[in-house]
Amino acid sequence: MLVFGIPVDFILFALTLLGVALFHHHTLPVALTGLSAIIVYKLIFTGFKFGAGLGGLGHHMAHEWVTLANLFLLLTGFALLSRHFEDSRIPDEMPALLPDDWKGGVVLLMLVFVLSSFLDNIAAALIGGTVARHVFQGKVHIGYLAAIVAASNAGGAGSVVGDTTTTMMWIAGISPLAVVEAYIAAVAAMLIFAVPASLQQHRYSPIVKNPPSGLKIDYTRVFIVAAILVAALAANITANLKFPALLDIVPVLGIAVWIVILLTAALRKPDWSVMPETVKGTVFLLALVTAASMMPVEKLPAASWPTALGLGFVSAVFDNIPLTALALKQGGYDWGYLAYAVGFGGSMIWFGSSAGVALSNMYPEAKSVGRWVSQGWPIAVAYVVGFFVMLVILGWHPDAPR
Repeated sequence: MLVFGIPVDFILFALTLLGVALFHHHTLPVALTGLSAIIVYKLIFTGFKFGAGLGGLGHHMAHEWVTLANLFLLLTGFALLSRHFEDSRIPDEMPALLPDDWKGGVVLLMLVFVLSSFLDNIAAALIGGTVARHVFQGKVHIGYLAAIVAASNAGGAGSVVGDTTTTMMWIAGISPLAVVEAYIAAVAAMLIFAVPASLQQHRYSPIVKNPPSGLKIDYTRVFIVAAILVAALAANITANLKFPALLDIVPVLGIAVWIVILLTAALRKPDWSVMPETVKGTVFLLALVTAASMMPVEKLPAASWPTALGLGFVSAVFDNIPLTALALKQGGYDWGYLAYAVGFGGSMIWFGSSAGVALSNMYPEAKSVGRWVSQGWPIAVAYVVGFFVMLVILGWHPDAPR
């Protein structure tokens, strides 16, 4: 069914995103209402990719449940990790390690970038947000929060273990060397957004110059944080190298994270008080991801560098996992460009990436599309500049269509 040539499914999804942007204090009800409207419409009129009626819905959810379960387990698990990290008192020690002026903000963003290159970008963003809350005395500018998310997504863009989309490419048989070239664009983008975002933050709330006196690091919590991160990294690498088929039927990463959380609970009790707000934010993201998975997108425009550039902007409002899956099926892309576009592009809006949603659970004031875009404007500029820097340096060398 079309309205002015546009499928009704897309109109309902667009209205959902518009509602999230306009009613940012009620994002969860808006997302759930939009998802419900899309489901009812497809039940009555069009059916789903795998069939009509409740049976088609059941088959669709059976196809998507691993992705949704992984997101739920990782977002909730890493929220507990970030609280362990905060209670370890390491964030309070960071003023001793960071420069005392605006350059301290730049160094912190660089640390997030490096962490995300080998850790999940959700964990990197939450660690960066936790440190920022302490070194900036609890006053973190929304533009700087956007920069933390952008740094985490940029760091993961060129690593096959740093982002879900690059991991998908690895599973599909694309060489990690074909993805790592995305770091040319990612580093260029970092040079564009890190300085203005850090200057914004310095004017808003300067970095603390000295750590508190008599500080005692809780090394047990440091061990727990390290164990969770190592478990996630080991599960990701092992599953991809040895048991790739398992990733389609079991949420391996999320389970690995939660096994360590539960096993170490006897050493230090997790702060379960963060769960209600975290679960609300996570369900919001899952509602948007589920709605996006139901859109009738069966193919992308012909593969080219303008298409790859455009996919970055689409990723800011549309889940990048199905976009990546379609691109892999279609082929014809230079995979470094695609990795950068779908990885970094989601940073331009707070709900455009799982890292953005996770950090917004920690900083609810960031759940405003208007403030995120207006105060985080260097992110969009950096995305475009980074893309064209890569294009000038490397040129466009696509893979063969599939």
